[in-house]
Amino acid sequence: MVETRGFVGAVEAADAMCKAAHVRFSRYEVTRDALVTVIVRGSLADVEAAVTAGARSAGRVGQLLQQHVFPAPEPQLETVPLGPDRAAAREAGGS
Repeated sequence: MVETRGFVGAVEAADAMCKAAHVRFSRYEVTRDALVTVIVRGSLADVEAAVTAGARSAGRVGQLLQQHVFPAPEPQLETVPLGPDRAAAREAGGS
């Protein structure tokens, strides 16, 4: 996963990650303060290469905040992260 401040850096990161290695773009999440997290899936080596490339690209055009690779993510993590507003809406029975 790569986290940026702003959407442009996130799109740049996603593009670089998908071009750098054999990974599948899983999703992105937008939370408060224009934080955008881009998540890809694939083999560990491919994800590590993709995250490195994505972080480098995001840092060139925007503000890179974090980069992290989960070696063997729990399948339930596919529903996380949720922004505070979406989590509250889901608990209240919203979308």
